[in-house]
Amino acid sequence: MAIEKKSLLDGAILRSAVVDSFRKLDPRYMARSPVMFVVLVGSVLTTILFFRDLGESSGDENLFAGLVAAWLWFTVLFANFAEAVAEGRGKA
Repeated sequence: MAIEKKSLLDGAILRSAVVDSFRKLDPRYMARSPVMFVVLVGSVLTTILFFRDLGESSGDENLFAGLVAAWLWFTVLFANFAEAVAEGRGKA
């Protein structure tokens, strides 16, 4: 009796994890994790301020604000992706 091991990079798990990482951006879900909720709120506010000040700020200020917003969004999405992969591996 052989036990079948699922790879961490299984295509089905990764596809569903990518979709789930965007579904988990719902604030009602994110509120369950206060730290990630604060990062989500920070990423939304930073993005809004970036677009608001895009025409009025210097290039360096725009670059800095854009990079901060991108890193915050990456952090939220990667945390959701990692959680979705873990959930997918648990179901596999």
